[in-house]
Amino acid sequence: MTADEVGVRYEQAGPVATVTLCRPDVLNAQTPAMWAELGNISRKLTGDVRVVIVRAEGRAFSAGLDLSVARGEGDSSLARLAQLSASECADRIAVFQTAFTWLRSPSIVSIAAVQGHAIGAGFQLALNCDMRVLADDARFSMAEVTLGLVPDLGGTKRLTELVGPSRALEICVTGRRIAADEADRIGLATAVVPRADLDAAVADLTAAVLAGDAGAVAEIKALLAGAPGRSYAEQDRAEREAQTRRLADLLGAGE
Repeated sequence: MTADEVGVRYEQAGPVATVTLCRPDVLNAQTPAMWAELGNISRKLTGDVRVVIVRAEGRAFSAGLDLSVARGEGDSSLARLAQLSASECADRIAVFQTAFTWLRSPSIVSIAAVQGHAIGAGFQLALNCDMRVLADDARFSMAEVTLGLVPDLGGTKRLTELVGPSRALEICVTGRRIAADEADRIGLATAVVPRADLDAAVADLTAAVLAGDAGAVAEIKALLAGAPGRSYAEQDRAEREAQTRRLADLLGAGE
């Protein structure tokens, strides 16, 4: 199948990789085939890629799970998943999660460019990115609860870290829409810009990331990602160890 048939396109220009959701006729509703391709992309990345941009064609980032697939008769339908044993079902979901969670890798900085609706799986795709640049028409919603489901694509921890457990609970159990200005106010957005300026704002942010030393950026991302799970003493130690590695790399100690 071609990229357009699957619904995911991959391009690389030097240190910048761009992943584009390209099913605009269905608001980039996601399917297991798209998740498989997103997982494949993680294995396509060359070592020189430093920034991954996740964007979407059309008027919405992603309307979430494609319900026509989920309610169908395929191997990845909700009915088929429910027929599996508990361990088999969990294993299948683990594979789906890998389509999203590679965006947290310390070796890259991932940026979501979000316009229009980002619902359910679309919201979680944006949450797995390190930064989210929103057009002023962006709308987030964790809508899984409306289907009697839970968010299961790697979004709940990042959401809790960004907005706190109480606000995260409210967002998840109500499934309500969060407008761009509120997303900015509560910490979900790195920046909010007019829709016409979205691509330029992402390009500027990408250039700013690339201007930093690649090794330092990777160490900083790892330090900050691990900080919530560490005590102050543990984080201090992690800083010392990271700086020791940077000094060795920069000054050639031991060569």
